Amino acid sequence: MSQKSLQAHWQGVYENKGETELTWFENRPETSLNFIKQSTATTDSIIDVGGGASRLVDEILALGYNDISVLDMSKQALLQSQQRLGEKAKLIQWLVADVTTWKPPQKYTLWHDRAVFHFLTLDKQRQEYLDVLSQSLTQNGTAVIATFALGGPEKCSGLDVERYSPETLSAVMGDEFLLVDSKHQQHRTPNGGVQIFQYSKFLKQK
Repeated sequence: MSQKSLQAHWQGVYENKGETELTWFENRPETSLNFIKQSTATTDSIIDVGGGASRLVDEILALGYNDISVLDMSKQALLQSQQRLGEKAKLIQWLVADVTTWKPPQKYTLWHDRAVFHFLTLDKQRQEYLDVLSQSLTQNGTAVIATFALGGPEKCSGLDVERYSPETLSAVMGDEFLLVDSKHQQHRTPNGGVQIFQYSKFLKQK
């Protein structure tokens, strides 16, 4: 699928479904929050990649973080978050972009990605993502990447996905990123189904 078609796909997803109808909806993203709190200070810079309409940004703001960016392909997804936050939305850097071709405007202490990486099914896409990640993170910066786990869904929103264990994800990430922690999560979808995720935390070594 071309970049233009993919962008249209995600734009349509957010135009046709409400935030709480999406299978990946979390009322409070506890696992992500725990990784962020243990890895950063409130003065650190954070980017949520594929943040969409996620409520993670609300929670990070409430904790006192003041250098937050949210990136997503879908302008509609980010608009939903902005409308929900109201005046607080002005405190966030909103970025409409495909992460694999994006040029980071600054360095970040922590990169958070819940469920973008597993949509990258081609080696070329994964390498482009890793190149941007490397450019974006500070020395010794943290990347928290969540994907469907082994045994998780094979598709999401009509698109194929790759499934990982922390170890297989680490092998794809390469020597620049050291796996330091991981956690499995059984995510309950709004319709009552269960999806198995794995969260992996990496430190940038070079």
